[in-house]
Amino acid sequence: MTFQQLKYAIGVAEHRSFNEAAKNLNVSQPSLSASVKDLEREMGVTIFSRTARGVTVTADGAEFLGYARQVLEQTDLLEEKYRGSHPRKKAFSVSTQHYAFAVNAFVQVVRERGEDEYEFTLRETRTHEIIEDVRSLRSEIGVLYLSAFNEKVLNRLFREYALGFTALFTAKPHIFVSASHPLAKKRKVKLEDLAPYPCLSFEQGEHNSFYFSEEILSTLYKPKSVTVSDRATLFNLLIGINGYTISTGVLTEDLNGKAIVAVPLDIAEEITVGCVTRKGAPLSAIGERYVEALSSYLPKKGRSHASSANHS
Repeated sequence: MTFQQLKYAIGVAEHRSFNEAAKNLNVSQPSLSASVKDLEREMGVTIFSRTARGVTVTADGAEFLGYARQVLEQTDLLEEKYRGSHPRKKAFSVSTQHYAFAVNAFVQVVRERGEDEYEFTLRETRTHEIIEDVRSLRSEIGVLYLSAFNEKVLNRLFREYALGFTALFTAKPHIFVSASHPLAKKRKVKLEDLAPYPCLSFEQGEHNSFYFSEEILSTLYKPKSVTVSDRATLFNLLIGINGYTISTGVLTEDLNGKAIVAVPLDIAEEITVGCVTRKGAPLSAIGERYVEALSSYLPKKGRSHASSANHS
């Protein structure tokens, strides 16, 4: 086993393709493929499942690559300290539902890198894509929510894909509205209060199942509805058309200012937000730091402590 083989395997996982990894690593595709096969044979583990549809990381492969990343990180530290070598670019990726606190935590981690070279990726994306990104190791961490309505379906996917879910906090549903909205000053809002106003939600593409909706009560009939694809557009429409959306109630003025407010929704439901990771694959140092930063932006009351433990 060589460090180069580990780098090749990680590259294939990140690009989900031997061809794309070879281009990025400036090596021929046959050489890269042969090197990875030699690594699998030597270590006695099948890292990748190769099909006509592409390359996916196996459950054993995810665990192996998690340790491989740690080995390369420690090697980089040794070389920087004792050989004065140029540090390798730090890579880190997160896929998340449209949460401002997930962006805040990402910003904090980026700022902490100082002048270091890095290659970070933040994907605000659809629920199914988050699960697929973590499954394929395209992202190290996914951030999404579970509720009584969707947890059975999502937990089944987690088990099928060898993923774990670690709860960060549980919240009562709130509506997000503009500060000038007629409902903005109410202590609590009932479902019947929402009927006159447009309901805003995030589109989920081809996997447009109620179970993948980012908003609870996805099966509830809404007289007026608007679907959007990004958070900035949704927030503009909250103000522009007096719309509302249903979420956790966690807002940060750093990114949202004071134009949007959260009002509790008077229903007996809960939302549990947490991190999705590959089972058996340890988080990188940057991944651990991101989870810590994420926790610092979450509500104090009722917050469950984030840990590296995985729960299905």
